[in-house]
Amino acid sequence: MPFDLVDFASGSDDPLAAEQALMSLAAEGRRVAHLWVAQRSLVVPRSYQRFAALEDARAEFARGGCPVFLRMSGGGLVPQGPGILNLSLAYQVRGTVGEMSEPVYRHLCELLRDALGSLGLETHWQAVEGSFCDGRFNLAWGPPDDARKIAGTAQYWRRLEAGSDPGASPLHVVLAHAVLLVSADPEEINRRANAFEDAIGSGKHYLAGRVISVQQALCAAGQGLEPADRLDARVMAALRSCLA
Repeated sequence: MPFDLVDFASGSDDPLAAEQALMSLAAEGRRVAHLWVAQRSLVVPRSYQRFAALEDARAEFARGGCPVFLRMSGGGLVPQGPGILNLSLAYQVRGTVGEMSEPVYRHLCELLRDALGSLGLETHWQAVEGSFCDGRFNLAWGPPDDARKIAGTAQYWRRLEAGSDPGASPLHVVLAHAVLLVSADPEEINRRANAFEDAIGSGKHYLAGRVISVQQALCAAGQGLEPADRLDARVMAALRSCLA
């Protein structure tokens, strides 16, 4: 079933403000998608509030031109900025999180895989140790024993109603989100991510060699270097086609 592509006014300083609007539309019964690029920033889950140095580090990074936002979904730290394309889907799901979270992840990864496949890139999903916000449903490029992360995924669920009878499944709205590295520089985004993890004393460290951009993967596949703005537009068009 296709998704309605929606856009939102860019007046908010928080690039994640659209998440609430998407979930409200989904609560009305719509299947909606939002494609967007955020300002240079970092995004962390609310679980990072456990670090005592979080707010001081956020203030320091904001002064340096890299605000740090808190998101609804779980996972880990995610860099944002030019050359990084975000895809957010929101729709209703009947069933429990335990039953449905894997199908939701697989559906999101299949959309990304099909879009990149139309550009000539073969990808699959797997964990990539050493990458930022690692998980089973990263989209990865390369052989499984030497794969590099090209996109990360996350979910957030909100219950709409319980089942109408004791045996019925509950109804939820799910927000499924992907962060796709298109033309961003893995070295730069990893430096930024590691600097913030150091500032809050998390003990986490990410490896630039464990991630790859679409631009780098296309070059490795022999397609040559494409200007960043043209490639960003081509990837967005491929995703729009798959969503529709």
